[in-house]
Amino acid sequence: MPTDIKKLLKYLEVERIDKYLFIGRSPKRPPRIFGGQVLAQSLNAAVRTVAPERIAHSLHAYFLRPGNPAKQVVYEVDPIREGRSFTTRRVVAKQDGVAIFSTAVSFQVAETGLSHQFERPQVTPPEELEPDHEFWARMNKKHPDKLQFHAPQLLPIERRPVQRRDYLNPQPTEPEQHIWFKVLGDPGDDHGIHQTLLAYMSDFALLGTALMPHPYTGMSKNLQSASLDHALWFHRPFRTDDYLLYSMDSPSAAGGRGFSRGSFYTREGALVASTAQESLIRPIGD
Repeated sequence: MPTDIKKLLKYLEVERIDKYLFIGRSPKRPPRIFGGQVLAQSLNAAVRTVAPERIAHSLHAYFLRPGNPAKQVVYEVDPIREGRSFTTRRVVAKQDGVAIFSTAVSFQVAETGLSHQFERPQVTPPEELEPDHEFWARMNKKHPDKLQFHAPQLLPIERRPVQRRDYLNPQPTEPEQHIWFKVLGDPGDDHGIHQTLLAYMSDFALLGTALMPHPYTGMSKNLQSASLDHALWFHRPFRTDDYLLYSMDSPSAAGGRGFSRGSFYTREGALVASTAQESLIRPIGD
């Protein structure tokens, strides 16, 4: 399993070709661009058009069309607001001149003020859990003829789920899950890079959480699934090369859409980021 963080940042750090224009590229293995990648690339483009003392605190995005990993993505940044305390950027990602993704990112000068947070859930520590790459290698060996198990898009991202579903025979369960995440390698000290990496990680498992009360997973062939939108809020500083607990739940699914939300906590219990997402979960052929 590759563990070089530079291999991931090669794709997440977009190439600047003009003041507000960037180009992103993709690994060619998946059939469509992973949503977390275009999310992270858009954030990376926006961050690089803002003064370093202004820190991204929220992002609201829509996935408009599937992205083709064989083609470059053009990121157009619109500097729509420069305020005393807040700065706003709008980013549109395009392929062949057509928008595939759009987002608005808000930045703020660091301030002190009122502070509170939820407590981190008490779950099994990461050292006592099996990492994804070991689990999928074991499943491939155990079921070589039933399903092609794989750990998609992991690269140097380690995931350690607290509990796993049975992918061969998924049973309905409570719509809640917890996964430890960590970058394998040293991304450096640039907080913008750590935010880019967390944005990438934040698109893992939210859709799957909305499927937990139903006999489907993201690997089910009789299900059409896709992320529709994504919201991300940054609350406190963090490092992605330290373990972060991603706690997720899904309060509702209706109309072919599932709603999920998540919280990132440090091992010490600080709530550093929150997420929300609506996804398409449409059974087919039933």
